[in-house]
Amino acid sequence: MISGSRISIFVRRRIHRGSAKVFSYRSVVVCLLFLAGCTTLPSRPRRTVVETQVAIVPARIVGNFFLIESRQDDGRVRRFLIDTGSTATIVSPELAAALRLKEKRPAQRGKVHVRGADGADLELPAATLRRLWIGQAKFEKVAVLVFNFADLSSHLGLPVDGIIGFPLFHGALLTLDYPGSRLVVAPSPAAPVAPGQAERTSTLAFNDEQGTPLIPVQLGNESFYALIDSGSDGPLTLNPAGLHPRFLSGPRVGSLVASLGGNRPQTTGRLAQDLLLGSHIIEQPVVDLTDQLSSIGGEFLRHFSVTFDQRRRLVTFVRDAAGPVKMEARRSSGLSFGRSPAYWRVLQVVPDTPAATLPVQVGDLCVRINGEPVAKWDQERFGALLRTAAKITFTFLASATERDVEVPVCELVP
Repeated sequence: MISGSRISIFVRRRIHRGSAKVFSYRSVVVCLLFLAGCTTLPSRPRRTVVETQVAIVPARIVGNFFLIESRQDDGRVRRFLIDTGSTATIVSPELAAALRLKEKRPAQRGKVHVRGADGADLELPAATLRRLWIGQAKFEKVAVLVFNFADLSSHLGLPVDGIIGFPLFHGALLTLDYPGSRLVVAPSPAAPVAPGQAERTSTLAFNDEQGTPLIPVQLGNESFYALIDSGSDGPLTLNPAGLHPRFLSGPRVGSLVASLGGNRPQTTGRLAQDLLLGSHIIEQPVVDLTDQLSSIGGEFLRHFSVTFDQRRRLVTFVRDAAGPVKMEARRSSGLSFGRSPAYWRVLQVVPDTPAATLPVQVGDLCVRINGEPVAKWDQERFGALLRTAAKITFTFLASATERDVEVPVCELVP
């Protein structure tokens, strides 16, 4: 897995004549993996029940990921990442075993074959959960894929039990309130906009033919469709094909993109044009370039409370503040790491950064950051350090010898 200035996860499942997009871990952009599956996995629960008029669940925004906790029928509180860019709900083997539906005549469950862009393969088992709780919202007979989230948990510094895909909320309104750090599930139809919010509210129709929300956005004088993807920590991941983006800074090599069988550098920069989401303006945004579907990630979404009405195929963006969204510079140590509790392994030294002039090489093992063991630096804390520090001291281990390297933090994209 990759870490640099940021870490993110992206989950996909899109059925296309027996194939689907499922998931990958990424640093600042998504490297899509592809499914060539031999199993039919319903993307929507068979029944949705909201037991209260409105179910409100506190959320934690970690590195622009939207995480919630909810108690399940086994009595344990489980942590989930909410991913509007995924048509599949994916859970850990332990959670699948605890909540699996006991059927009198078990359905024939195959495995889903996941193929990376580099040709590497793995298989994800399919299962059905008898019940899943999101606060007081109850979802029954939920079709899931099963995956081990140990690596993701290590990267974020907290255990993750599953990823909740977009179609689970088909029968209710879903609100991801980033500024308020809460998830809201409510019955349809949508509540009217509160007085005084109309000028800070924009409602757009979305296309969900593939099970995830695609909306029209405008870049300068050109329009294109982008996926609303809360499962990505990034800003706008832009496919420039057919467009004419102009850059204020870059594009340049950024951190790594991870796939099943290898890593590749990311390309990033700041646009000279503004981006329009309905009536909302994102001023000269930082973007990551891709040859896949354009998407809007958590770095954009965290400025909004976003409500999805899947029955009417409408999404509403509400801001607390007036005026355009201004994006901060992207700061980086110039190093990308693979993380574990005991050490962080250097996977990349970003070219043309101060780190590239220092005695740090791919494969070096970092055991402490600013004198503290790496186990104490979860994603949230390390991200806060990058935003404020002028330099970071990494302690590297070679055999039994330790050496400190002071690395300046730079603006990868001003």
